[in-house]
Amino acid sequence: MSNPRLTHVDESGAARMVDVSEKAVTTRVATAAGRVLVSPEVIALLRGEGVPKGDAVAVARIAGIAGAKRTPDLVPLCHPIALHGVTVDLEVTDDAVEITATARTADRTGVEMEALTSVAVAGLTMIDMVKAVDPRASLTDVRLLAKSGGKSGDWVR
Repeated sequence: MSNPRLTHVDESGAARMVDVSEKAVTTRVATAAGRVLVSPEVIALLRGEGVPKGDAVAVARIAGIAGAKRTPDLVPLCHPIALHGVTVDLEVTDDAVEITATARTADRTGVEMEALTSVAVAGLTMIDMVKAVDPRASLTDVRLLAKSGGKSGDWVR
């Protein structure tokens, strides 16, 4: 990027929604990840009988999909776009639940925020599901892994 600037701020410093009406419609994909650090007790419950509130992994997956769909309601300057696909994968490891979300569209602007919001909402839902057993559970490392499409092309962390 030859002239880096904050695109959601105009010349006078006021917040604005970027006008994307002249941009080309292209296929766009973004993948984000994060993790929920949890206690050994939670890991045992997730791998065994389950947490008291029910199937935490399934609920977090559905919440992540719903979160992606609600991104423009939660992030003020995000454009409402047509999501054509959202996948949310949760993997229980020895000390965490690893979350990966991928969002897809064919539109004039990217889906990075939808993928990131998906991870955040899935992680917060996981915390809600396990907090009775582990009040110290924490969502960490929410980050974009990759994006493709649009004028700026592909990017990989």
